[in-house]
Amino acid sequence: MKPKSLFATLKSLLADLLLWSFFVVGMAASVGAGAVLDGTDKNVATLAGVAVSLVAGTRIAKKPRIKAFLSTRPVLWFLFLFNGAVAVAAYFFVDGAKGMATAGAMGLVALGALGGLVTGRRTARGEAGRSVPDTRVISR
Repeated sequence: MKPKSLFATLKSLLADLLLWSFFVVGMAASVGAGAVLDGTDKNVATLAGVAVSLVAGTRIAKKPRIKAFLSTRPVLWFLFLFNGAVAVAAYFFVDGAKGMATAGAMGLVALGALGGLVTGRRTARGEAGRSVPDTRVISR
């Protein structure tokens, strides 16, 4: 494999830095808009921050090293248990539509992590059983 040139390395580093910056700024805007703004401006800033952080976070999660980390069994178990507990707590302790929306969103994340655990287990079990290919020919 040919090593990257200095220009390609710097370009990749700058792109990663910009992507992480968008993610952090989007999260800060979505969380901190209520402390600075009121009314419609607050809602617009919050939704824009959520959109920017969601797009940047999705792009970050597709990177090979991050994707490999997020698909490990300990991380999936943590996501499943933590988000499931937050979903239950939000349903019981946060009133109204906010509580139901939070519970639903966190429940979806927990179910996604559970799906990753189940498919990972099925894949591991299936690969272990197929370590030697079956080359028999069945004729009648």
